Amino acid sequence: MSIHLNVEGMSCGHCVKAITTAVEPLPGVAGVTVDLEAGTVTVAGEADEAAVVAAIEDCGYDVRRAA
Repeated sequence: MSIHLNVEGMSCGHCVKAITTAVEPLPGVAGVTVDLEAGTVTVAGEADEAAVVAAIEDCGYDVRRAA
């Protein structure tokens, strides 16, 4: 299972590191892929989507579920 999210406000390697560092430790996360150009974050595994969204929002980004 994967969670696909659109994340606004990402612009650089620091953004990638901040989001990855916030999301990777969450229970059920098998991997995190951040695509700056597309403005997306994909989380592999069985993580709780609400926890993932909260972790990214805590980093200061706006998050919405990808279509």
